[in-house]
Amino acid sequence: MEQVVIVRYSEIHLKGKNRSYFERLLTVNLERSLKGLRHELHRTSGRYLVEKFDENRAEEIVRRVSRVFGVHSCSKGLLVENDLDSIFFAAKTVAPKEGSFKVETHRADKKYPMTSMEINAAIGGRLLSANKNLRVDVHEPEGYVYIDVRENGTALVFGSFFEGAGGMPVSSSGKGLLMISGGIDSPVAGYMMAKRGLTVELLHFHSYPYTNEGAKEKVVKLSKILSESTLTSKLHTVSVTHIQEEIHKKCAAELNVTLLRRFMFRIAERLARKFNAKCLITGESLGQVASQTVEGITSSNSVVTLPVLRPLIGFDKDEIILRARKLGTYETSVIPYEDCCTVFLPEHPAIRPTLSFIEEEESKLNVEELVEEAVSTLEIIEL
Repeated sequence: MEQVVIVRYSEIHLKGKNRSYFERLLTVNLERSLKGLRHELHRTSGRYLVEKFDENRAEEIVRRVSRVFGVHSCSKGLLVENDLDSIFFAAKTVAPKEGSFKVETHRADKKYPMTSMEINAAIGGRLLSANKNLRVDVHEPEGYVYIDVRENGTALVFGSFFEGAGGMPVSSSGKGLLMISGGIDSPVAGYMMAKRGLTVELLHFHSYPYTNEGAKEKVVKLSKILSESTLTSKLHTVSVTHIQEEIHKKCAAELNVTLLRRFMFRIAERLARKFNAKCLITGESLGQVASQTVEGITSSNSVVTLPVLRPLIGFDKDEIILRARKLGTYETSVIPYEDCCTVFLPEHPAIRPTLSFIEEEESKLNVEELVEEAVSTLEIIEL
């Protein structure tokens, strides 16, 4: 009898002839999540088994693999021979010590000499005989004994399921570049796109010395939390201080944020192509701030040709906060450090500026030179 962690995948089972491709990607991502822990990972039909690990690290293994996109659920269980005596011995270990219980059996091996119902009855009867404090309740049991009879002469016995992250394996849908700030929204947006299989590269704009090192460290911390799910290894940072100073000096004050956003998108696209990313990702939500009106979004989109994914576009703030809390980024996001968009923030920012007015003001700037200067400030922080 060996302790194992059972990992089940999510949408991959729908992929038909391409399923093996997604299974291989999930294998790679599971191995990455378990880096530093002694283990063996084996793929069986519709399952992965984590074996040969320090049993004291079982909880940590469950925590790590449950965050991997593509995982539907996982369980701590016991791997035994598929004879009734071995299954019963394992069932005694995972069954509750008192109260009601139910046995549920799944037979992947359809040639097994007993049906699922017969196994349920046999193991349930033995458990009742062995422990007088137990009783069967098939409708609302207090505990379960799950039995999974596999095709290779083994059985898995376990007592509970832990919810996985769901979605598709990271890198199965290509690569995108997330414009990550120190706020609540952008980490959630990156998480949501990674869940759909995107490899998420991270780009942060800063305005040092107008923003301080504390603001930068906040983004690094957010990126590290996010990377536990997205498996991202680097944070790229770019200075836009010189751009903001030029905008503040030469352009209409009410367009400060709108014009800065256009520069950010140009820089992000330039770097996305360098990183071989096929789209940009932002945490914008329609109408949340002045630059996130339809007009503001249209202005930003007009300076790039890559698609811009905005997974939060229809979410209200409460919905985003709920997801940020679940992700574990909320407490860091609300630490009060300024980001670059709050530098030179006008008293009355334009809410619905016309594109002609924006372009007229932007013509006062040497756009290409400012973009080149920003790209030259690129720094990489290892996560």
